[in-house]
Amino acid sequence: MVVQDKEWESRVKGLLKAELKRRNVTYADLVGKLTGIGVMDSEPNIRNKISRGKFTAVFLIQCLTAIGANEIRL
Repeated sequence: MVVQDKEWESRVKGLLKAELKRRNVTYADLVGKLTGIGVMDSEPNIRNKISRGKFTAVFLIQCLTAIGANEIRL
């Protein structure tokens, strides 16, 4: 893996974690909010995805939608 890829993964992970923190949403809360929009996933799985920083754009948008993030800062 190219170092640049790790930098992008770190950036996207930080972006999602910052949005969760800004809204005081825990991983357990996120599971419930995702379930509310029809996305079924476990807390450990979500925690691992975010921790690794390797997740799809679809997962990112699902999370942002679930927590009500209409805008994000890059």
